[in-house]
Amino acid sequence: MSNPSFTTIDQTPDAQLDLRGTPCPINFVRTKLRLEQMTPGTLLEVWLDPGEPIEQVPDSLAMAGYPIEAIEDCTNYFSLKVRCPA
Repeated sequence: MSNPSFTTIDQTPDAQLDLRGTPCPINFVRTKLRLEQMTPGTLLEVWLDPGEPIEQVPDSLAMAGYPIEAIEDCTNYFSLKVRCPA
C-alpha cells in the first residue's frame, strides 16, 4: 500500500547568503538586494547571527512584502528562509 501524497512547499533553497558577522541594517540591505536579483518564486536561505539580526531582519523583510517561510535555530546562528514574491 502506498503512502498518501502530501502537497508541501519545497524548502530546498535556490540560493544561500551567509551574513554571520554582518551588522544591522547591512544584513537586511544585502538580503533585499539578493532577493531583487532572484527569479520570482525562488527561495533564499540567509544565515544570521542571534540577537538583533534575527530579531530585525525577518520583520523588515515581511514589512517589505517578502514572505518568511521558516526560521531555524542552528545553535550558533539562525537559518532564515524567505521567498522571492511571484
